[in-house]
Amino acid sequence: MTDYTPEEKDLLPAYLLPQPTPRRVYGTLSWNRRRKCWVVKAEPSVTEMCKRLFPGSGGAKRGEARFANHRRLVGEMCWLMMRFPLEVAPRDKALWDEAVSMARREVIRREQAASLPRQMTPPEGTFTGELMSFQQEGLAWLMARDRGLLADEMGLGKTVQALAWLASRRAFPALVVPPAHLTRNWQEEAARFLRLNGKPPRIHIIRGLKPYDLPEADIYIMHYLLLRGWKDALPSLPFQAVIFDEIQELRHGGTEKYSAASLLSESCQQVIGLSGTPIYNRGGEIWNVINILDFHFLGDWESFSREWCYGYGSAVVIKPDLLGDYLRREGLMLRRTKQEVLHELPPKRRLVQELDWNDKVYAALMAPILPDVIRWKQDGTLTASQRAMLEQSISLHARQATGVAKAPYVCQFVRALLDGGEKVLLFAHHHQVMDAFKKELKAFSPGFITGRETSQAKSHAAERFMIGKTDLLCVSLRAASGLNLQRATCVVFGELDWSPAVHSQAEDRAHRIGQEDSLLCYYLVSPQGSDAVMQEALGLKVSQFVALMGDTPLSPDEAEENARCARRHVEQLAQRLCPDASA
Repeated sequence: MTDYTPEEKDLLPAYLLPQPTPRRVYGTLSWNRRRKCWVVKAEPSVTEMCKRLFPGSGGAKRGEARFANHRRLVGEMCWLMMRFPLEVAPRDKALWDEAVSMARREVIRREQAASLPRQMTPPEGTFTGELMSFQQEGLAWLMARDRGLLADEMGLGKTVQALAWLASRRAFPALVVPPAHLTRNWQEEAARFLRLNGKPPRIHIIRGLKPYDLPEADIYIMHYLLLRGWKDALPSLPFQAVIFDEIQELRHGGTEKYSAASLLSESCQQVIGLSGTPIYNRGGEIWNVINILDFHFLGDWESFSREWCYGYGSAVVIKPDLLGDYLRREGLMLRRTKQEVLHELPPKRRLVQELDWNDKVYAALMAPILPDVIRWKQDGTLTASQRAMLEQSISLHARQATGVAKAPYVCQFVRALLDGGEKVLLFAHHHQVMDAFKKELKAFSPGFITGRETSQAKSHAAERFMIGKTDLLCVSLRAASGLNLQRATCVVFGELDWSPAVHSQAEDRAHRIGQEDSLLCYYLVSPQGSDAVMQEALGLKVSQFVALMGDTPLSPDEAEENARCARRHVEQLAQRLCPDASA
């Protein structure tokens, strides 16, 4: 106990303090290296009490009880040994002392956390953003622990809070593990919010299943699908912190991906998970997720399924709310809903988010119009009207190619929103993009309001959404006028329009009288294709909230500006697709 200050010793309960030499021992305590657990071998009265008091301690043999090497369970074993002293096997004495020290440090940390500030801001110069009050509370909560699950509802800024945590801990190099479609967004957000010695952090996106020598960087980003290939390499890399974004991706155990994540988490001291949908009705899923963050925090699977679910082998939690309360009470999870922090949120929030896209699909769709681009660039005989018509055709084709190339990633994003309980209006322009939505999101039984449907079919789709028969309604950008869809909690733009007024009108389908939530409007953009040009035309900057949007129908001047935007778009396409062609 020489490593503890007097103040720390005062925080420890009696059962974690050194005990006097016992007059009698009731059995032995040893470490099972094959099963990786502590084994009590003692009189039947002692092992029977272990099994009665501690679910999951039961062993296969009579007169034997097993405990996982979890800091909480080790503390409980110390408590038990005050009544029934056990002799620790000599070869395992150092390992037991280390386990007891781990249990003591956990108790001290939890007691000290109660006196820490309820709100924190990152050190000056390390973080460029400004946290809202509840986000400052989230940062304080993260700073008080090495492992935890930040489970705020979608749209409350989990990414920003996690980056503020990295900045405050200066835990670099760090590894971020997001879903594939959010890789680029993490790259953009980290570059925007973090500063190291006055400069943006060095960021490296890990690619491919085959490990290679990583360049020096402050932040590494690797999506979940690559974990299995790097399973053996990751634990030996010097990461100071790991962030598992959308950690529900690890809710299924028994896979190489899960095994790699488990080994990675075990090798790093500071690990946090982010998820807006942390509690599932199927207990096996949340049990797997928590095991990544804190192994056996919820006991072994047998005891968890027996005590929290409908019996051994059952994966359905009886009372998910009670489980959520337990995780919050024990300090492993923090969750805030939009309703709880609604007073801090504006009525409408706009967020531009970069997604990945499929380069090959885009290239294949653009190949047929390459002759038109060359003609537009080289043919001096075209009249002004012919050039204008060709510009519109090329621009429209490029917009469609962009929409189709990013459609699968838009669907992944929307699927996460729906899994989180959001009611989504998904806007797009082209029929081919809508077809992709219909195929990828079929499981959610979406409604459609496009130029293909009859008036009766459109009314039926809107009614299904408003009465709760579906939580997803796909709407054409130019078909949004006159609709009243205030049940929506999220508006998602899978494609962009040249006109700010079109987006504003689409947003207002949900932001109507009767809308009591803070409406979140996502503009999902790709890094290339037509989106980059359209963002500039709309005044959208990646990962920034947008304050200015038009609220009136197109004026003649605005229509002319749209034409100029399309012209600039074609000029950039021509330069990119055929740079060597003479003008």
